[in-house]
Amino acid sequence: MCKTGVVSSNLLSALTGGLEMKPQNIFSDIVLYGRSTWQIVRSRLRPKQGIEDILNYRYISDKIATSGQPTSAELELISQVGYKTIVNLAPPTASNALPEEQAIVTRLGMDYINIPVVWEHPTLADFTQFCDVMEHHNDQPIFVHCAMNMRVSAFVYLYRRLKLGVPDSDAYSAMQTVWEPNATWREFIETTIASCP
Repeated sequence: MCKTGVVSSNLLSALTGGLEMKPQNIFSDIVLYGRSTWQIVRSRLRPKQGIEDILNYRYISDKIATSGQPTSAELELISQVGYKTIVNLAPPTASNALPEEQAIVTRLGMDYINIPVVWEHPTLADFTQFCDVMEHHNDQPIFVHCAMNMRVSAFVYLYRRLKLGVPDSDAYSAMQTVWEPNATWREFIETTIASCP
């Protein structure tokens, strides 16, 4: 292998954390992360009028709403409109994580549950835990978020389709308003559907 190939291979390994990635996946992830960064900046600069202004906010039903990472002021808005439980699917190391989120949520009188789903490696165990939490708290409004509402929109799609019996086209179209899943997440979705009769 020529020296340039070794450098490129080593650089690719460093950038992906040693994961085997195809060039088309890398390109789609770069586009996805660029779009995500712009959405965060735009959301933070826009004056807040209400819950609808939270990063990638989506109203799913009277019992479920989703978004990207809310700020501390936005968590207060979420509490004021009646949500009783916050479920966070992002790891505490996410780039836009709110370090004191659990304390803020608890102070506001809501329950806080963190299921740290690794972006590059979502698992069936993560989804099973999510379903257990959703079913345990199904008598009250739940606000589910992650860093950008991408993990969440995929989990909520699967939960609505597999557990609530929502038609696939309805459940999937809600996810598509946030993003079109990349190869990793498409594989996770397909595997989860195949694993859950």
